[in-house]
Parts: sequence; structure tokens; C-alpha cells
Amino acid sequence: MERPLDCLKNLDQHDWLIGYNSRQFNQIVQELYLQLTQLSACETPPKILLAEREPVRFLASFIAACAANCPVFLCNPDWGTQEWQQVFDLVNPDIIWGELLHSPTPPLPHSARAKRPATANSTQHSALIMIPTGGSSGQIKFAIHTWETLVASVQGFTEYFQLKQVNSFCVLPLYHVSGLMQFMRCFTTGGKLAILSFKAVEAGQILNIKQSDFFISLVPTQLQRLLENPELTKWLSQFNTVLLGGAPAWNELLEKARFHHIRLAPTYGMTETASQIATLKPEDFLGGKISSGEILPHAQVTIHNQQGEILNLNQIGNIIIHAQSLALGYYPQIWGNQDIFQVDDLGFLDDQGHLNIVGRSSNKIITGGENIYPTEIESAIRATQMVVDICIIGIPDKHWGQALTAIYIPKKPNTSALEIQNLLKDKLSKFKIPKYWIPQQNLSRNSQGKINHQQLQQIAIEFLQNPIT
Repeated sequence: MERPLDCLKNLDQHDWLIGYNSRQFNQIVQELYLQLTQLSACETPPKILLAEREPVRFLASFIAACAANCPVFLCNPDWGTQEWQQVFDLVNPDIIWGELLHSPTPPLPHSARAKRPATANSTQHSALIMIPTGGSSGQIKFAIHTWETLVASVQGFTEYFQLKQVNSFCVLPLYHVSGLMQFMRCFTTGGKLAILSFKAVEAGQILNIKQSDFFISLVPTQLQRLLENPELTKWLSQFNTVLLGGAPAWNELLEKARFHHIRLAPTYGMTETASQIATLKPEDFLGGKISSGEILPHAQVTIHNQQGEILNLNQIGNIIIHAQSLALGYYPQIWGNQDIFQVDDLGFLDDQGHLNIVGRSSNKIITGGENIYPTEIESAIRATQMVVDICIIGIPDKHWGQALTAIYIPKKPNTSALEIQNLLKDKLSKFKIPKYWIPQQNLSRNSQGKINHQQLQQIAIEFLQNPIT
């Protein structure tokens, strides 16, 4: 397996960073690597918080840290004060790279060692890559990865798509696993990487590339916005593959993408698995298949019941993942069993070996003894074409256990909940039609399109305490 500096050497004569200076990238890596090796010569490698905004410097800093065997924590520069406080308390960093605008304490000088004592529960490992997960509705965690786990994910991807080189057009955050892995695929296979903010793409500032040679990764809300623009829809339809992940996509969106011949590849994966472990190939998607696709070569998936027994095909149960790309734990704790990972999602493997996701165990709503999974209800409501966005939650109810509640953005201000309910009567069982309907002007989603459920719970409680009359 080639190490970071070997990959850098392979790219030395190539103009692989589209829209940026590839030579400058190499220079920054070498400079930072030299600094870090000097710092690490006689002591434990320093822990680095990486929060650079500028893409070239972020990626160069990441490679330098990996090459110097320094634990590196990838961070969102736009975290708020409370989130940064969580990170400082957890990590106790030695170096901060980047400008932390909302830091609760003054940022450390660029590339300077901090005078902080080591935490008692710090892991003794080095060369670890900490990728953030969570934060939209709770405590920020860092999944612990290594160069090897990330490369295993790349190898599974290239084998699955039968590629030697991967070219990517990245519009997702580089500190997030979905953006980082696009870089890793290009960097380790000698491919080309184009980086552009999604806002720039929406504004029509498109880089001059041959889309048929490139992959692009999107979350559902981004895909929806691009499909609202005919020019960007045509541009998107020319990509080799449009990977779709980060959050569940709704049927209406998938049908619209199929209508416009978007070579969509819905994926299933997470930070803990270093991105996707299942992907539906574009040909299957365009042929009408709806699933998360086949399991990639570097992973295995089994479906278990609550007693831990492996279920047969087409039986819904808990998803258990075994993969070479699995994280080692959540910082600073290394998991005792790193061979398997049980996720919160429920699903089944069909006759073709495709993974199908039906919902999340933690999101399951039990009302009147009936188990309900919000994804089904949300899809049915979206299909009415009377809402812009929708989230189904359960709120405590003394009679039913939980009451099904729809928090939604109506397409038209005068749309009533009764109109939507009437359209659902023939689509859903009576117990699956929400009891409460709460219209909103917007629903808070993070950069991956995921909803802040804690915030919605609070909105629902306040609304029901003070209903609009």
C-alpha cells in the first residue's frame, strides 16, 4: 500500500487539482511535513486540529499530518462556540491549523505548539485520522480512522466500478467523510480532483471539465436544487456517475432524476465505514431499481434479528457491517471488537443481494402498539406534491404512547393539513396518518441534509402547548 508521500510523488508532474495550483499543494505539504517531523523528533507526535477553510491548504495539511504520523482531527471551521468547546475539552490539541472564528478561547498561533498537558484518557496511538460525526443534534464525536481504513474504502470503490483512476468533482465539505473520500479516491489512484462550493455551482460558475470522465457526490437536498434549474439539470446529466448519500432520498426526487436521465448511484455508508459500503449502479437505477445497491467488495453485510440470529433474504432486521474500512472507535476510545459494526438502521437483503433500508431503530415510532417508520410516511406526504419539506416525529402521548406528528413546509401558504390528509387516505393505513400537523417556514438541516430532530421535538412541544387558533 502506497503511503501519503508516495502518492504525492506519483502526482508530482501532474496538474491534478483542477481550478487550483497543484504545484503549490506539493510545496505546502513538504513545508508542513518538515515542520512536523522536527517537532516530533524527540517527543510524542502532536495532536492537530485541522480547520483550514482554503481547500488546497486543508488537503496539504491533511497529507502532511498523515505522512508525519500525527493524530489529525478534521474540523468544521463554522462550528459555534459550544461545539468548539466540546472539541477542545475532548481533544486538548497541541496544534491548531486554521482560523477558528467562533472559538471559546483565542486560537493558538498558526503551526505553534500549545502549552497544554496531555489528557489522562488520550489514546497512545499516532497516525490516526479523526473524522467528525454527529453535531447536528447532539455531542460531536470523532470516528478514528487510519490511512489503511481510508485506502481500503478506495480499493472497494475502484474494484466495484472497475476503475484504475477516479476523477471527482467535489462540492461537499472536505472535513466531512463524503468530501474527504472524494479526495482520497483521486489522490491515491492518480486521478483528477475538481473542488467548487455548491453555492458556486448553483450560481452557474461551472469548471471546464469533461463530465463524462467524472464522479460527483451530492446529498438529496443538493440534487433537488440542481434539478430545479434546467441548465444545471442538463449539466448534471452528463456526469459519469452521480453518487447520492448523506440522508434518505424520497421517491419523487428519485423519479425526477430518472426522468432527466441522471446517472444516479444511491449509496449507503457512514463516517464509521469511511463512506459507502453499498451502491446502486447507474444502469440499475435508470432501469427502475430502487435500493442501496450491492455490497462493495471490501465489505460484508448481514441482517440479524433481536436475538442476534442471521435472517434470510427479504427479512427485515438489524444491519451488521464487517468491512476493512471500519473505524477503530470513537476518540479517545478504541473499540474492543473492530471486526463488526451494528448500525441503527433496519433493512434487508433482497434476492439480488441488494441492500434495502427501511428506517432507523432509534426513529421508530410506536403508537397504539403499532411500529411506524417515518421514512414511509414522509415519502407518501412528499408524493402529494403539497409540501416542500417534511419530517415525521413522535411526541409523548398518554393514550397512544407516541403521537405521530408532521412538521412540514407547505408549498402554498393556504394549503391545509386536511387537504393533505384526504390525499393520504387511500395511500396509508389510518394509524399511519399523522395526528398533529405543524406548518413551518423552514426545517433546520445540516450540510448533509440531515434534520435536527431535537429542535423539531421542541417546536412540536411548544406548538401543542400554544396551538394556533
